[in-house]
Amino acid sequence: MNMDEIEHDFEVLDLGAFRRNKSRLENILGDISKQSAAKQVVIGGAAGWFSGYLFIKVGKIAACSLGTTVLLIQIAQHQGYIQINWSKVNKEVTQAKRKVQREANRQFPQLVDNLRRFAQENMFLAGSFVGGFFIGLAF
Repeated sequence: MNMDEIEHDFEVLDLGAFRRNKSRLENILGDISKQSAAKQVVIGGAAGWFSGYLFIKVGKIAACSLGTTVLLIQIAQHQGYIQINWSKVNKEVTQAKRKVQREANRQFPQLVDNLRRFAQENMFLAGSFVGGFFIGLAF
């Protein structure tokens, strides 16, 4: 095979066009901060409600899983199947906690400031999201 035959077998795709084109969601919503206050309230409220609803559902599943695991470990320890060195567990947990705090401070030093600035700049969106979140928690 020569190079001309190989080139005719393949089609070149311009992937830059995908980056230039906006997604459907971006076309529908656009820049939310430039929308009317009513549209920001509706979008923020709906997103907050959905987030709160998912938070409760996932939280229940996580709580049940964690509770069952702790219960099984306690039963196994009481029956003598396992021996737990609690001083070592406490030491490891303390070390892990310090490491997580250091890493969070290193990677997200201005997270609270950025969130506060976003909420101030998008008051309607942030306020309705919080309200919707609490309504979602109620369901």
